[in-house]
Amino acid sequence: MITSNHSAEFDPEVMLFRRYLLAERNLSELTDVGYEQDISQFVTFKWGEKSSFPFPWGSVTQEDARQFLMVFAKEGANATTVRRKLASLRSFYNYLVNEGFTSTNPFFGLHGPRLPKKLPRVLSVTEIKKLLESPRKGLELLRNTKKKVEKVEVYEHLRDAAVLEILYSTGCRISEVLNLTWGEVDLRRGSVIVTGKGAKERLCIIGSPAKKALSEMRSYACKIWPDANDSSKNVFLSKKGDGLCSRNVERRLKKWLAMAELSNEITPHKLRHSFATHLLDAGADLISVQEMLGHSSPSTTQIYTHVSVQRLKDEYFKAHPRAQK
Repeated sequence: MITSNHSAEFDPEVMLFRRYLLAERNLSELTDVGYEQDISQFVTFKWGEKSSFPFPWGSVTQEDARQFLMVFAKEGANATTVRRKLASLRSFYNYLVNEGFTSTNPFFGLHGPRLPKKLPRVLSVTEIKKLLESPRKGLELLRNTKKKVEKVEVYEHLRDAAVLEILYSTGCRISEVLNLTWGEVDLRRGSVIVTGKGAKERLCIIGSPAKKALSEMRSYACKIWPDANDSSKNVFLSKKGDGLCSRNVERRLKKWLAMAELSNEITPHKLRHSFATHLLDAGADLISVQEMLGHSSPSTTQIYTHVSVQRLKDEYFKAHPRAQK
């Protein structure tokens, strides 16, 4: 593996680049040091450990750049490390070109190794049930331990229950849910119209528990804000009566995760992952789930099929004439 002797630290162009990173791009000192180490490793690779500044940056070819990255790949460096070094050197050379120190960027057009796809963290059906029940249990506990419970406190518990139910019932992104207005909700039919990425609208179905949670929250909200059910009003409100923000939801979620004895690393987006995986695991059609999620391509949805492998195996062994063990 290429080691760095920090030989690039006092090169005039490197010093100017680092000053640019700290002063104009406002990067942290730790990030700045990372850039310097990556550049120094390239210096060692290209000109050797005993080389001294100033370095002839304009003499570097794209083949030099490619070979530098190949060394790390061949020696087993992970994809994230190789891509970071590529990004560091590409940024450095962009600076050199923009400032007129060299005419070309040898790292331009090179691609790092693909990052392995991380499988999404999915809650089990049992975990989902525990989480969705937590706000109501929290409200019951509040009423049993506090002499006077404020109306807005009750609303927050009912709202949190409804938010979690909607997230899991529709598979929507948190931003899509928080942007909903009552004019986009049809409780009688059990559906909502959400606006997703690219301003594309889609119809989402809401189940009975979610409809019940929405109705209860709406009725109680009107006791506090008489116009809470106007068609133009946000479905989910803060305790001040204005639109709810995602940071508030994430903060409140930590509370319900603790009550349900679940990992505090679970985010609202994990409910979307769970929604898709549970549907596929139960036999839902991939294209239908794609439409429900608002994905433009089925390849994006396929990542959720990983937990459905056992279901496919069961179907295979049950139906294929030569599948018996």
